Amino acid sequence: MAESLEDIVRDILSCRNCSLYLTKKNYVPGEGSERAQIMFVGEAPGREEDEQGRPFVGNAGKLLTTLIENELGLSRKDVYITNILKCRPPNNRDPTEEEIDACFPYLARQIEVIRPDVIVCLGRHAAKTIFEYFEIPFTTISRERGVLKEKIVDGRRVLFMATYHPAAALYRPPLRQVIEEDFRKLRGLIKRKNTTLFDFFS
Repeated sequence: MAESLEDIVRDILSCRNCSLYLTKKNYVPGEGSERAQIMFVGEAPGREEDEQGRPFVGNAGKLLTTLIENELGLSRKDVYITNILKCRPPNNRDPTEEEIDACFPYLARQIEVIRPDVIVCLGRHAAKTIFEYFEIPFTTISRERGVLKEKIVDGRRVLFMATYHPAAALYRPPLRQVIEEDFRKLRGLIKRKNTTLFDFFS
């Protein structure tokens, strides 16, 4: 039988692959549509996400939700939102390479199940990790942001795009316009068929 997102969540909720399970309050597997055409991937859960067990629910998450609604004309339930790490690093520190290596297989499985047409990497850590995994050259987030990269994944075309993490716009308000510009590029790719299906590359 084919794997489902529920299978992956069950494995995440019992994960002991790194020491973060000792310090987290809740695992944060991800949420959204199993048939999502657009997948958003951040770095790691923050304090609010750790409290609620849901991705992007703090101030940065509220901005992401606004961008999804206003710039893409979608809702959170139409897309899939997750992180490289499924547990919060203490004090929101950067993930270690060991933690990324331990946790990334869950994200790889999520991508295999959802089969998104577009993967949006939110922030430098997410972009670098995902680009490297799919053998896409990565330099810096300022150079790569907003640039669409195409790769063949399991025989189908997938677009990858990096943009700044929404949290960056909270600290540097001018970046919000930059992120909005990147999201409008995504909207230009999609041709609405119904609330959850899109035609890419037409």
